[in-house]
Amino acid sequence: MFPKISIVTPSYNQGRFIEKTIKSILDQNYPNLEYIIMDGGSTDGTINILKKYGKQITWFSDKDEGPADAINKGFKKATGEILSWIGSDDILLPDSLLKVSEYFEKHNNCQWAIGRCRIIDQNGREIRKIITTYKNLWLNHYCYSTLLILNYINQPSVFFTKNAFKKIGNLKTKEYWEFDYDYWLRLGKQYQPGLINEYLASFRVHKDTRTQLDPKHFIEEIGTARRYTRNPIIILLHYLNYFTILLGYSLIFKIK
Repeated sequence: MFPKISIVTPSYNQGRFIEKTIKSILDQNYPNLEYIIMDGGSTDGTINILKKYGKQITWFSDKDEGPADAINKGFKKATGEILSWIGSDDILLPDSLLKVSEYFEKHNNCQWAIGRCRIIDQNGREIRKIITTYKNLWLNHYCYSTLLILNYINQPSVFFTKNAFKKIGNLKTKEYWEFDYDYWLRLGKQYQPGLINEYLASFRVHKDTRTQLDPKHFIEEIGTARRYTRNPIIILLHYLNYFTILLGYSLIFKIK
C-alpha cells in the first residue's frame, strides 16, 4: 500500500530554483502523490514554469502573508494521509517518498518522522558538511530537551500525519524565521518522532536564503525556545550551542 502523501511548496519569485524542486518531487515516481504549490504572486517567470507541468501539480498564485501562511493554505487544501512542505529552492533526494511511506507503514503509530538532510549551494554542491555532521549527532540522540537546546531538525526531511496536523494546528504566521522550529517543538511536545536514518532531502543555501547567521534569526529562535521551557540551564545551553554553530561557520569560511 502507498499512503497518499501531500507536499506543499510556498513560493515567491524563486524562478531560478523552483523547477529543480518540482522535478525532484515528480521524479520520485511515487504512485500516490499530491503536490501543491502556493505561489505568492511571483513576477519573475515562476508562473510560466508552473504552467508547464499541467495536471502533474496543483498550484495557486495569490498574495499571502509569508511562507507560513502559504503553507497553511496549502495544507487546508491537502487530502493526503502524510504531509510535508519543502521550500521552492530545496530538493528531495531519489526514492525519499518511498522510504517515508515504508517507514510510516511499518510504524503505524508514528505521527511524525525525521530524516537526514544535506546542505547544498546554488549549484547543487554539498557544503557545510561539519554543520550537517554536528546536527546529525544530535538527531541520532533525539529527545525533547535537546531540541529545546538546538534546532537540529532540517525542515525538508520532516513528514507528519494529517491527524497530527489537525491536533497541533497551523504554523504560526507571526514567526518569520522560526515557524518551523516552533512547529517541531509543538509536535515534539505531543509525539515522539520516528527517525529515518537516510538522507531524504537537500537544503539549498544561496544569497537570498534566510540565514542562521543573522542576529534577528537567533533572537526569534531563543524566544521560541523560551515559550516552551523556563529552565535556565536549557536556555544557557541554547546560547552556547548557537555560538558553537557560529564557530563552525567561521571555521568553514576560514578554510575557504
